[in-house]
Amino acid sequence: MNLSTVQKRIHEAAMRLFAEKSVGEVNVSELAQIAGVARGTIYNNLTSIESLFEDVASQLSAEMNDRVARSANPEMQPTERLANGIRFYIRRAHEEPYWGSFLVRYAASNTTLQQMWTGPPMHDVLSGLASQKYSFRQEQLPSVMSMIGGSVLVATMLVIQGHKTWRDAGSDTAEFVLRALGVPADEAQLIATKELPLLPI
Repeated sequence: MNLSTVQKRIHEAAMRLFAEKSVGEVNVSELAQIAGVARGTIYNNLTSIESLFEDVASQLSAEMNDRVARSANPEMQPTERLANGIRFYIRRAHEEPYWGSFLVRYAASNTTLQQMWTGPPMHDVLSGLASQKYSFRQEQLPSVMSMIGGSVLVATMLVIQGHKTWRDAGSDTAEFVLRALGVPADEAQLIATKELPLLPI
């Protein structure tokens, strides 16, 4: 989804509002004010607040997974790709609190946002299973992805609420997920504490 400059401003304003309020509480006037555009511009760029919410959720999911996928070189082990992906999400929530708050508030219940865990993260898990880095039964994959997604959301919440730093929450979560998937403890800790590269734009 390629967005114009105006659409990006509207999406950013919408994410900020949706992170704080339910969809039914958001109105065009405050959306226009925060986005810094006229009300008419808002009307010209959306059909409803509900459709805007789905657009924002879809864009968030696709954009973040694309950036995480591009961060890894082809030779990187699936264990490191998964650990980095987990830490990227948690670090971004620290750097962009509205983004993290939106994720925490809706990702467990919104179907569009749940697709975050069925793209590149699932491919990394399946790759790790195929290469015998992980040990679980194929039919357990939905439960594995639920564990990963839930762990990321709770760790994100800890960071947003100030209980943990993103570094500690990210490394701990990545380490525990890898250990749960069958990676030896020492190896999991080493992978989860490597220097995290920049997330591509």
